[in-house]
Amino acid sequence: MLQAHQAAPDFRSVNENNESVSLADFKNKKNVVLYFYPKDDTPGCTIEANQFTALANDFDALDTVVIGVSKDNCSSHQAFIEKFNLKVILLADTSGELTEAYDVWQEKEKNGVKKMGIVRSTFIIDKQGMVMHAEYGVTAEGHAQAILDKIKQL
Repeated sequence: MLQAHQAAPDFRSVNENNESVSLADFKNKKNVVLYFYPKDDTPGCTIEANQFTALANDFDALDTVVIGVSKDNCSSHQAFIEKFNLKVILLADTSGELTEAYDVWQEKEKNGVKKMGIVRSTFIIDKQGMVMHAEYGVTAEGHAQAILDKIKQL
């Protein structure tokens, strides 16, 4: 599992518009909040995305871009953004390469059934590409505000 004060794994993936986005795009320019979530348009994921959207201007004022990642495809991301007027970038990690690199693809148990899936997790990456905060197994409600508070302390 990733920890604070280590280099963030580089990534390149496509966003909701099928445009390539990489961590290097933000180096020396923006802090990055990279959050992983299980699935578009599900209750917890919608809460989390809406709360990050509500704070979009606050993150922007702190030179921080918010990027969500799931294994959904670009068209699913596009529909999710349009339905809720989201103001976050959503990356389509259909290959699972990004979820593996950040160690968020883990065994989960629900109702006694074990299966692999994305563990809701968030990483704050500074402008130099270093992980400043890594959190696995987060709760969606109130999480965006907690992350904003941590960025204010950078």
